[in-house]
Formats: sequence, C-alpha cells, structure tokens
Amino acid sequence: MANDSSDFARSMAIATSGLRAQAGRMRVISENIANADSTSQSAGGDPYRRKVPTFSSALDRTLDAQVVTLGRIKPDQSNFRTKYEPNNPAADATGNVKYPNVNSVVEMTDMRDAQRSYEANLNIISATRRMIQRTLDILKS
Repeated sequence: MANDSSDFARSMAIATSGLRAQAGRMRVISENIANADSTSQSAGGDPYRRKVPTFSSALDRTLDAQVVTLGRIKPDQSNFRTKYEPNNPAADATGNVKYPNVNSVVEMTDMRDAQRSYEANLNIISATRRMIQRTLDILKS
C-alpha cells in the first residue's frame, strides 16, 4: 500500500503542477487579449508587446516526480501592426500608429488549448481521488 499511496501522491502532484502552469498561461493570454487594441501613451511610442509563456520541468524530490512549472514570460519580438491615423495622439511624425503584435485569433486558439490542458489535469485529479476513495472503501470492508 505504501507504494500505491506514493503513486497516488505523485499523480496528484504532477496534475496539480499542470493546473498551476495552465492557469498562469491563461493569465498571460488574457493580458494579451485585453491589450490587443491599446496604443502608446506617447506620440510615436511603442504599444503593449505580446507576451509568450514558457514552461519548464522541475524535479519534486519528495515525490521523485517531474512536475511542470510556468517558466519565463518572454516578449514576442515580432513587428507591431501599424495603421495610418494622423489624428491619433499616438501617431508618429508620419501619421502612423503602432498597435500591439497581438493576434486575437491566435490568442483564442491558445486559450482553448490551455483550457483543455487544464481540464485534462483536473480530470486526472478527480480520477485519482476516486481511486483513493475506492481503495479506502475496500480496506474498510
């Protein structure tokens, strides 16, 4: 039983780390979506730059399990979108306004992927809890 309980704990720890990582990913994506149409506060300045979450693997030594963590949040170095809007306060000397390098379709696709991964980890936790409960029920009998 000791080995089974450590397997249950390992499964829970791995899935929980996935939940945390995907929740962090969803926060970054939400920030990107919220700033998709923002402009610079100053004329000719740069607007919000899209952020890209990364993941890293870490060893949980107490459980001897590889877990996932949200890694560095990196700026997307792709070009900003520009529009000719000479009357916009954020326009540069040539009348162009820079808009964030955020594509809402890409962000929504990433959000859907993050949600599915989150739900998959939640399902693992639920299944593990059911197995633990069944094991305890068998031991009581």
